[in-house]
Amino acid sequence: MAVFKVGCVQNCATNNLEHNLPVVDSMIRLAVEKGAELVCLPEYYSALEQDDKAYFDNGFSQKDHPALAHGKALAAELRIWISLGSVAIKGPQRKVFNRSFMISPTGRLEARYDKIHLFDVEIKDGQKYAESDVVNPGSRAVLVDLPWGSIGLSICYDVRFPLLYRRLASAGAKFLTVPAAFTAKTGEAHWHSLLRARAIETGCFVFAAAQCGTREWGRKTYGHSLIIDPWGRVLEDAGADEGVVVAEINTNDVDQARRRIPSLEHDRDIEFPSLM
Repeated sequence: MAVFKVGCVQNCATNNLEHNLPVVDSMIRLAVEKGAELVCLPEYYSALEQDDKAYFDNGFSQKDHPALAHGKALAAELRIWISLGSVAIKGPQRKVFNRSFMISPTGRLEARYDKIHLFDVEIKDGQKYAESDVVNPGSRAVLVDLPWGSIGLSICYDVRFPLLYRRLASAGAKFLTVPAAFTAKTGEAHWHSLLRARAIETGCFVFAAAQCGTREWGRKTYGHSLIIDPWGRVLEDAGADEGVVVAEINTNDVDQARRRIPSLEHDRDIEFPSLM
């Protein structure tokens, strides 16, 4: 059994990185004041662009990204783990990778994960998103060893693909990160349900740091950063405004949930119909 505190930062990022980083910096420090030893940040916490093509035009390579340098320095200063929800990293074909990083208390980059499932949808009210136009998809699931157990990395739209989380849990994950910039409309409809389901299905804690608020160009994000236990109970909900939530995590809760319903042990080989 291990006990620690996790914090989720909730910000309303603009397309101005120099404005966003100090705001996030102060929130991380607040989470640490509340006892957090692991702090999780949202998707695109350092810059949310108005025009998706700007992620490449205004972007950086991994070695030159100011947000990564800032995260590594802050983790080392505060002696904490930081999950850098995601930042845009320049890639081939004038596209970026939507990339998450895990930073250790020494400031070391321990792991990176590229978002696998890309958000290509048309919402009923006319909103259209085509993430694949500007983002190169990842292809590799990532598990990171923390002092309290392993954590599986994911990003936003990944949450709609349960197999990813099932595989991470089967590989040893006790915790899952789901940094997000969910739209207000889909968030209101599905955010809580999807995240609680991923926790229940896997018997994992879920740490979902999210963006909130409305930008000057009209982009609305849902907020409600969540910390959820392995039984599907919401331990903390950040609501609709910028701020920080912190919760105590007892890893014994993972073992207890999986003993009560050992579904990870009950997977079976299945013969499926052929795809049309």
